[in-house]
Amino acid sequence: MKSTVAVLAVVAGLGLAAPAFAYDGTHCKEPGNCWEPKPGFPAVIAGSKYDPKHDPKELAKQDQSEREMEARNAKRVAYFKKTGKFIYDVDKIPND
Repeated sequence: MKSTVAVLAVVAGLGLAAPAFAYDGTHCKEPGNCWEPKPGFPAVIAGSKYDPKHDPKELAKQDQSEREMEARNAKRVAYFKKTGKFIYDVDKIPND
């Protein structure tokens, strides 16, 4: 019985210590600088087949929607500073 408990304790101890000895596949250039590409991927993404090709039209849509959002937020904040009431729906803010 004691030998079984001892064996289980040793196996449990090894199980807990195993991750500490695991090799993670990185080669650190210096402490804290351990990045490296996964096997099969280029070291530099720019110009490779993994480089995302962003459509200027889609980027312009996003830029436009961000500008509209900032304008709505500015209108909400201005009304809140003026009256002390916050109204989320910009269409319900009176034009005074």
